[in-house]
Amino acid sequence: MKKLLLIGLGLLTLLTSCATILSGTRAKVTVSTSTGEPASVKADGNSYYINGPTEIKIKRGYKKSVITAENQNSYGSVTVKKTFNFVTLGNIILGGIPGLVVDGIAGSVTKPKGNAFTIYMQAKQNQPKKEEPKKEEPKKEEPKEMVQGQGDTNLEQTIIRWDIQSRPQGADIFWRVVSKTPEVKSTNNKYLMTTPYEATKAIDIKGLTYQTSSNVRIIIRCEKDGYMPQEKEFDVRMILDQEEISAFFRLVKEE
Repeated sequence: MKKLLLIGLGLLTLLTSCATILSGTRAKVTVSTSTGEPASVKADGNSYYINGPTEIKIKRGYKKSVITAENQNSYGSVTVKKTFNFVTLGNIILGGIPGLVVDGIAGSVTKPKGNAFTIYMQAKQNQPKKEEPKKEEPKKEEPKEMVQGQGDTNLEQTIIRWDIQSRPQGADIFWRVVSKTPEVKSTNNKYLMTTPYEATKAIDIKGLTYQTSSNVRIIIRCEKDGYMPQEKEFDVRMILDQEEISAFFRLVKEE
């Protein structure tokens, strides 16, 4: 009788974890670097070496997964959002609520929103030459046309997450600094990339301090042929607090 009970419990577990069995707790995605160069990649605690489009695994779960890449000359990252895993519908039919609970705990009710991702690489700055010892790293020199402040504040190179999206995609993204304080200089538009643009990089505003950040704005501009250009304005102090610039542009066709 005990054996039959154990067998029955095993079958019940099998039937009530359909998505977990069929999909697993990790999903396969293909990643590549925007430069095409080989790089060391980390994703959800696992390390990989990629040279061209390479298949890796990320956790399903409910949280976004961040894939980072680095080589000798550049680094970058991409955030993978999650969406509903329709295999779970079969679990509800076979196992009902208990099966859904099993998959929910295992995180199999979600899957990556996409199966191929490009990691946009950013050039490393101020790297010492190979033949020079580390203690003789070159001193940081700020271009005169870019600097009005002291050029030595802690917030100038604050790392933040950039997430700029548009519909339709493929729009050109520019950004500029608008300053109302003499410590920080306003800039002209700088080209970032085409949408979708996701990266983790320095804010790169010379002379910036937390006290002056409330008087500094970042303007993101989105342009695409056949559509009217759009701009969005961001308070730099809010960016520093949130460690993120996130914007979505719904472009309107020109009449």
